[in-house]
Amino acid sequence: MEGPSGPMVNIWANVMHVVGAPARATRRLTHAQGADRTGLGRLIELTAAHSAGDALVTVALAGALLFRLPVGQARGQVAVYLLVTMLPFTVVAPFVGPVLDRLRSGRRYIMAGTLLARGLLCWGMAGAVHTSDAVTLFPSALAVLVLSKAYNVSRAAIMPSLLPADIPLVTANARVALFALVSAGAGAGLATGLSAAAGPDWVLRAAVPLFLLCGVFAVRLPRHVDAPDPEEDEPRPRWRALLGLGPDVNRDAGVNRGPGARPGVGSLVGSAVGEAMGANAAIRVQSGFLVFFLLFLVQDGHLRGPGPTVALALLAAAAGVGGLAGAAAGSWTRSRSPQLTVLATLALATVATVAAAFVFTIWTAAAVALVGAFAQGLGKLAFDAIVQREIGEEVRSSAFGVAETLLQIAWVSGGLLGLVLSLFVAGPAGLGVISAALALSLGRLLALRRRRLATGAATA
Repeated sequence: MEGPSGPMVNIWANVMHVVGAPARATRRLTHAQGADRTGLGRLIELTAAHSAGDALVTVALAGALLFRLPVGQARGQVAVYLLVTMLPFTVVAPFVGPVLDRLRSGRRYIMAGTLLARGLLCWGMAGAVHTSDAVTLFPSALAVLVLSKAYNVSRAAIMPSLLPADIPLVTANARVALFALVSAGAGAGLATGLSAAAGPDWVLRAAVPLFLLCGVFAVRLPRHVDAPDPEEDEPRPRWRALLGLGPDVNRDAGVNRGPGARPGVGSLVGSAVGEAMGANAAIRVQSGFLVFFLLFLVQDGHLRGPGPTVALALLAAAAGVGGLAGAAAGSWTRSRSPQLTVLATLALATVATVAAAFVFTIWTAAAVALVGAFAQGLGKLAFDAIVQREIGEEVRSSAFGVAETLLQIAWVSGGLLGLVLSLFVAGPAGLGVISAALALSLGRLLALRRRRLATGAATA
């Protein structure tokens, strides 16, 4: 009895060493620069697991709604899904954000609730996919989407309270995004294999325990994540004012910038946030357009090159690499203006799309997908840092709720445009249309920035 136990113990120790070494290395990265003391490391790990769960859901729904259908029927299903996804986001802006602002003392439990609810919904969606029950599947998928955005809103709002002294906001956001992207990529790969072997319903079942565990770990975030609830007589944020993200956002929402605030600072802050929002919305339109325009060009056989499977894999890989590069570049921008970073990402996306419109091949399509994902990732990091820095805690969740809603609407609008244009125009013409839209957006934002800076100089 004792003889065999020795080798078995050694084998088990070796296995644990092989498995534990990457885990320990990851823990050192997530907890570096004081992130272990403030709780940022825990938030990074929680968000990475959350992103892996979202990837499982996305792959499962793609397998259930798209790739099992003929191209024409898939277009109809995707169009309906895109249109319906905008409806629940009317809940995020006027209700979810203000609720989070009013319940600041229970942020950990709200985050945990979004994760636990998604786990239960995934179990229901698994049964709906197995029985092709669209009546159950679509509302459940929309609820999962809203809960995912609610988690992201909460996570972005609490970031300043977990920020170590040595890490700027853009860098902290970049670190969270980088681990989330890596985790999402790993989850998507696992989900693809599981979906091919057992079906998308089993992918959703695999997401259930992951989300439930994430809910438990969310409660274990540091207590200082929870801030005191506002006083009863404190002015409540007006989401209609926040919807504009414009000049009077802080004044209309009741935000007190303090006695040392310069005259006109509220309008300058609002305009800076509005400019960043406009740039990110334009990039999201391009992102949604590229996803569906290129997808259906490949499936229709209008994009020359390798077979459809290889072409889609190439485009997906390019977008994944671009997203990772954008997150990695976030740390480089820590000493630079996030406003300029946002505009630079939009300019980069515009130039790449224009170039691809003139020379359109599978390789230039992959290049514009890479650059677009890079611009989307880095631009969103800079935007988050602007909101976290300039918008007071009293309305920060509301501001992020509005931002998530507008960005989702922009992405859906771009997706619908790409889906429709794929029926009528070739690749160069389609990219020419989106290039013109990006160029107009960039020109408008540059003009607004120049006017804002001139007004600020005159005020000073």
